Amino acid sequence: MTETRSTHEIRQALLDAALPHVAFDGWSAAAFEAALVEAEIAPAVARAICPRGAVDLALAFHARGDAAMVARLTGSDLGEMRFRDRIAAGVRFRLEAAEAHKDEVRRAVALFSLPHLAPDGAKMVWGTADKIWTALGDVSEDLNWYSKRATLAGVYSATVLFWLGDDSADHAATWAFLDRRIDDVMRIEKAKKAVKDNPVLSKLLPGPNGILGRIRKPQGADLTDMPGRWTDPAHLN
Repeated sequence: MTETRSTHEIRQALLDAALPHVAFDGWSAAAFEAALVEAEIAPAVARAICPRGAVDLALAFHARGDAAMVARLTGSDLGEMRFRDRIAAGVRFRLEAAEAHKDEVRRAVALFSLPHLAPDGAKMVWGTADKIWTALGDVSEDLNWYSKRATLAGVYSATVLFWLGDDSADHAATWAFLDRRIDDVMRIEKAKKAVKDNPVLSKLLPGPNGILGRIRKPQGADLTDMPGRWTDPAHLN
């Protein structure tokens, strides 16, 4: 029954079938084998689409959550919100997209904490941060392209870990934690701007500032080795 389905459809069918098993078996070979049986996918086809088995399904699970977050973020009227609140909304929307699958997220965090899968985990987190900034219309070109995503990736990672252990009503403690982290970031950004705008302090670091100022966001070439891809936000207009 797989001949008429696209690769994406088959992967999503495998993911849907795997999720009930992941809470008990983790993102494991057992969960993957159960999924291909229940989804009626031939083993050869399943392995061709997900050569790493459940690891690839965990990546697809994260990508599904990112897509739901982007759809909600771009479909919301954020015009009256402060920019720091828009960023916080992006992180909150991403966590709320996974609300029904908290155990599966916990299992994914454990999976991508393994040394040989840590690069995949870092790439996923970077990708989420990139999607939030891109959806919010970020047009930075220089080092800011990287620093924004690196900073948000740290905020997102910390908030996910807090969220996984939060049993407060409506995750109120998580959203308060997120607000504090965003405030910390904003204070750092204000401090950086103050140094840059100060004629005395800015001259103390002419070398590093000159080098970093020449860094540009990636574009044009194949970026499969990058933790995140640049997407021109013009398509959001």
